[in-house]
Amino acid sequence: MHYFATIVSSESDPANKPGTPEFAAGVEKYAAFQEQAAAAIAGGAPLFPVDTAINVRRDGDQLLVTDGPFTEQSEVVGGFYVFDCPDLDTAVELAGRIPTAARGSVEVRPMAMWTPHEQPGADWWTALLWESDVIEPDTPEWAAAVAEHERFGEQVGDVIRGGGALRPPATAVTVRMRDGQLLRTDGPYTEGAEIVDGVYVFTATGPAQAVEIAAEIPRGAKGRTEVRRIVDVGF
Repeated sequence: MHYFATIVSSESDPANKPGTPEFAAGVEKYAAFQEQAAAAIAGGAPLFPVDTAINVRRDGDQLLVTDGPFTEQSEVVGGFYVFDCPDLDTAVELAGRIPTAARGSVEVRPMAMWTPHEQPGADWWTALLWESDVIEPDTPEWAAAVAEHERFGEQVGDVIRGGGALRPPATAVTVRMRDGQLLRTDGPYTEGAEIVDGVYVFTATGPAQAVEIAAEIPRGAKGRTEVRRIVDVGF
């Protein structure tokens, strides 16, 4: 079973900013975590800061593209992992060992499907699919949405390196590690109207091409795609 671990921390956390000593120290901690948890890691990547994000929406036939974070949030997504675990409890225990869990939080959610990717490189990007109207798996609406995404994959070709869909937010568990104790809360990390419903990992030559690809990703009527460049940390 695959589980999506969304890594969340303060937007002002210097450990989220490549080039800072805090980021370099964090890379070492994550390298150690990945060495320990390698057998269970089925994907994932650190992301450039949210102020570099590009948000893509459609309003009828009009494409709306905005730079920067979509809204002002005290906590933002800094990266993600995909775990291959026998059950939720095992995934939660792993999430508690992610370095950011000690100062931020990690949302763990079962996945409905996952296509693994290779080691990300410098020209890799992530598209986080945010939705306010979540489609339940194993419904006619779900099957129709899957067919749309399959057509998207055929359209853009081999730039897609991986991706998947998450189960509804009611299945999420938010994990924090404080004073050596694992704190587990049922539900997603945010109570906002939008939640991450899916993810793509793809390659692009730069922001312009990344937006072109993201613009073709199927979304609900109120959905948006948050495009973030992946940080190439070399492991």
